[in-house]
Amino acid sequence: MSVLNIALSKGRIFDETLPLFAAAGIEPLESPQSSRKLILPSNRDDVQFLIVRASDVPTYVQHGGAHLGVVGKDVLMEHGGDGLVEPLDLHIAKCRLMVAGFPNTNLNGAQRLRVATKYANCARAHFANHARQVEIIKLYGSMELAPLVGLCDLIVDVVDSGATLAANGLEPLEHIADISSRIVVNRAALKTNNSQISELLTKLDAAVQQTIAQS
Repeated sequence: MSVLNIALSKGRIFDETLPLFAAAGIEPLESPQSSRKLILPSNRDDVQFLIVRASDVPTYVQHGGAHLGVVGKDVLMEHGGDGLVEPLDLHIAKCRLMVAGFPNTNLNGAQRLRVATKYANCARAHFANHARQVEIIKLYGSMELAPLVGLCDLIVDVVDSGATLAANGLEPLEHIADISSRIVVNRAALKTNNSQISELLTKLDAAVQQTIAQS
């Protein structure tokens, strides 16, 4: 039996995913917070965890570096999902992908608006669907700063509570998508490792349904 590589990123997704994997009988033998290792063994000989950047999870899975992974729907939307199967919504790390800016910003005016975001593909598709022409400015962090210094008119970013927007005089203006973390599987691995992956997905789905029922 081959070893399944599961790609995970540190932070909220990892923390909220671990209880689901534990319920499925799989736990890392070392903490990613204290270990410098990028490959963490688990309590099962046929499963190990790869610690990668969140934005890299789809790439590792798509190209076979990992058999499966856990990633936010926002990252999947931006990546495109080629070569991936998305069999399970884990219903964790929930947030919203939003257009945000100063209150009363006119989204439908004649002016060509500048939009700062790390979700360039998602933003471009959203505004195109609304027949709006925009200039996309690619940023990777501190998104709320951009409109404050006149770099852009709008931002597209994930929003949880909205507290950071409000603290900077901004507000959500338009909803793009509801976001949660998903299991993604390499399409070829789903055939070559079908029994292993199917067993894992069944156990994870049972853990998700139990968590939903208890909430």
